[in-house]
Amino acid sequence: MSHRTTTVAALTAAVVVAASVLTTPAAALAAPTAEGAGTAGHPTSTLTNLDHLDFLLDDVPLLPGVPGHTTYDQAGDPTARAPWVYADRDADGTYRRVGGGTLDPATGHWGQGAFDADDISRAAVVYVRAWQQQRTPGSLDTARELLRSLTYLQTATGPDAGNVVLWQQSDGTLNTSPTPPDSPDPSDSADSFWTARTIWALGEAYPAFRHTDPGFARFLQDRLHLAVGALDRGSLAEYGRYDTVNGSRVPAWLIADSTSATAEAVLGLSAYTAAVPTDRDVRTVLQRETEGVAAMQRGATGTWPYGAVLPSATSQSTWNAWGGMAPAALARAGSVLHRTAWERDAEQATAQFGTQLLTTGGPDNGWTPTPFDLTQIAYGADSLVQSFTATADATGNRGQEALAGIAASWFFGANPAGVPVYDRTTGACVDGIAADGTVNRGCGAESAIHTALTMLALDAHPAIRATATGIDGRSTVHGITTVEAESGTLAGGAAVVQHPTAWTGSANWSGSASVHATAGGSITVTLPAGHGPVVLAPVVSRQAGPAGTTTWTTSGPGRPTTLGRTPNGGAGEQGTAPTSTVLRPLTLGAVVPAQVTSVTARVASGSLDLDAVLVQPVVAHLGLTGARPLDLVVDSTGSARAGTVTGASGRTASVYAADGRLVRTVHLRSDAVPLARAGFTVVR
Repeated sequence: MSHRTTTVAALTAAVVVAASVLTTPAAALAAPTAEGAGTAGHPTSTLTNLDHLDFLLDDVPLLPGVPGHTTYDQAGDPTARAPWVYADRDADGTYRRVGGGTLDPATGHWGQGAFDADDISRAAVVYVRAWQQQRTPGSLDTARELLRSLTYLQTATGPDAGNVVLWQQSDGTLNTSPTPPDSPDPSDSADSFWTARTIWALGEAYPAFRHTDPGFARFLQDRLHLAVGALDRGSLAEYGRYDTVNGSRVPAWLIADSTSATAEAVLGLSAYTAAVPTDRDVRTVLQRETEGVAAMQRGATGTWPYGAVLPSATSQSTWNAWGGMAPAALARAGSVLHRTAWERDAEQATAQFGTQLLTTGGPDNGWTPTPFDLTQIAYGADSLVQSFTATADATGNRGQEALAGIAASWFFGANPAGVPVYDRTTGACVDGIAADGTVNRGCGAESAIHTALTMLALDAHPAIRATATGIDGRSTVHGITTVEAESGTLAGGAAVVQHPTAWTGSANWSGSASVHATAGGSITVTLPAGHGPVVLAPVVSRQAGPAGTTTWTTSGPGRPTTLGRTPNGGAGEQGTAPTSTVLRPLTLGAVVPAQVTSVTARVASGSLDLDAVLVQPVVAHLGLTGARPLDLVVDSTGSARAGTVTGASGRTASVYAADGRLVRTVHLRSDAVPLARAGFTVVR
């Protein structure tokens, strides 16, 4: 499993009784306590509150005699700790801890389980960081029990040694093949997200215990080597080999074919290597895994995906906010291994793609390739925060610090719902915000964990915290928008194609429809009313071989202008991709002036399958409100030198270069906001 965006369905009263779930009071989510006010037990200097995550924790029996599964001091202490995967919120404001899948009242077992290695490992990272940063009472003890639980799930012997069972029931029973099944199945039969996250936890935990509990630290080190050994005989056996995916070259050695999973392993490997630089085996694995992550970066200023690191080796058309830790991994590995090229990659992924994401609406679950899944969750928001802060820490660039504060303001009201989603007094967050602003008020383990990771990052970076907590909403969101092809005027035999499902196998048809046109056919789409200067990126389903070309011209007032020509095919060899066609935005470099009302695609030869047109403002803008309001202004295409923000006169503008380096700070005497080439400006 990679992430979870919904809670378990409502349970019958009988099932709730059978589950014996615990409840905890929860105040309605409200704005964080003002700086200086404080709450009982939580000093004013600390945003981090682990109360809700503590509530999710439960004792888990470490069953003896299970082949291949043992942990530290199991005989002396046969019980450890683990967080329940979900917490549903009832109408009275209390939470119920629930497992994944359907509960069998007769056995007390869930279709998946009560606990999982994904959440146990990430929770361990939270408590380790809490102890390292704040010496939070009991945090190191809690981390120890979580790590004992996690290593019990790790298979220690046999052909699958080093891999990890994902699910566990509340009575300690392991569930290697849950309902619905995971991939791999059984869950410890190959590399996986949960193997990667186990490496993350073990790598971050070792330095914390190295001097406080050397015996336990040596155990963690042994288990880290066991996991690394599993990678060596699994995905890393393919190191140096590249696959072809729709004409693109991709590394064949990513964990579970996932940049997202690999990046989270890199975070743990980096922490361990920083503490034990002489461990050549782990250092080599860190270098090779980070090479794989870096090889998945695509695009540039004005060209999709604008410098983002794509998350899946099998798709050249998707990006997800959840699991978007790749820039953080590149920055930290680059710092540890002294690889400045990786730090530059992290700068591009944050200062270029990150600004496009923020001005378009924030940490959307999926751009596939159009902004398709607009659900936003704490995992995605935290991934942005971690990436911005790690890049700032590695490079010293102040621009990423400003962006980190903007990203973290999602928790305090700068989100599609326009409400705070973190309660500092309880430590609770929410399980997600839908595209229409509907808030899922549950707060399961993943949400609580990533919220805590963000709050720890803010507590460690006072300037970033001041930015984030000084914002409570959004006044302007002016970024990339989508115009559907099927909304256009069709001629010459062009026709709308309705797809039975949006998913192609590697991308999503926006609106579950497209337009097919052959030579002589045309599609005229209307641009958003009142748009300023923009660049366009037609989203074309390109065939592997040549399929002719399409010419794009402006319509509306004035003489038509040719914007460029795009290929209908020529994507390249399918290779290991799930489909022979690839859905990708193809940027037209010419700027479309504000007075242009529509654009026409004319198929010159062959045939065109057009999904949509991405409309990217030359100057993007995010306006944020609150006690410390600010505006983020972005040169999206490398062609702007200034933007305009109403009310900017009299305020201060910090101008940042394309890599996030501060260029200059100026006092504005008008509403014109200066921009560095392909850079961004923050107006306070």
